[in-house]
Amino acid sequence: MNKAEFIDAVAAKAGLSKKDAKGAVDAALETITESLVKGDSVSFIGFGTFSTAKRAARTAKVPGTDRTVEVAATTVAKFKVGKALKDAVAK
Repeated sequence: MNKAEFIDAVAAKAGLSKKDAKGAVDAALETITESLVKGDSVSFIGFGTFSTAKRAARTAKVPGTDRTVEVAATTVAKFKVGKALKDAVAK
């Protein structure tokens, strides 16, 4: 499912126009992104938690060669699945 199909599904389930559903989906994604940029986590009980983690700088080996490269420290987005979602998918 891509974003357009997701918006169509949200519009159908919520009884919204596609334009309103697109606005709601975009606003939700933007709000999650802004919270993660600030370093906050976003939790949806039963669904899961969006958070960030810091990865330290490291030296990595290039596969197939003996060359090594330095990988800079970075912050990455993480998602931890909630119990209700995990149980629903496992069926």
